[in-house]
Amino acid sequence: MALYKRELVRQQSRGVRKGLPRDKMALFFKEISELHELDEITFLCIGTDRSTGDALGPMTGTLLEERGIPHVIGTLATPCDADTLEKRLAQIPSHHKVIAIDACLGPKDATGTYYVSGTSLRPAQSVGGHLPPVGEYSVAAVVNANGPRPYSILQMTSLYLVMGMSQTIADAVTEAWNV
Repeated sequence: MALYKRELVRQQSRGVRKGLPRDKMALFFKEISELHELDEITFLCIGTDRSTGDALGPMTGTLLEERGIPHVIGTLATPCDADTLEKRLAQIPSHHKVIAIDACLGPKDATGTYYVSGTSLRPAQSVGGHLPPVGEYSVAAVVNANGPRPYSILQMTSLYLVMGMSQTIADAVTEAWNV
């Protein structure tokens, strides 16, 4: 096992969120694919299509669905947002492992980074929301720098950046499971 991959596994087992550049995303999903079949996974893509920065989840979900990934919750057509999260969680089969995917705000120099973990994530945390933790695995994509008005920052986030980050996640998933 490559040194980088060993460190990724160590970080995941400790529940530490590890920042990855886009070219390393496939390693994260490949590790999961070695443990779980695609039919045992639900991709929970959190966000809304009403805010550019928060559209990463539904945009990723749409791309995954278009590529034939079987269990996807949260697309542009049917987003999984703060209002629908609990209802959508109830739809996930109990034997499935959940990979939660969400946008987040972070330090300026982290914009464009993906924070991955073998633990859950807390949706809406960067905007002060209080939703339950979700997922056994998670991807939090830093779409912009955090600041004093997070909702405003998400509204003014680059759609180009969000689309590119969604594409990277979808590419990594399809590469890991050879879809």
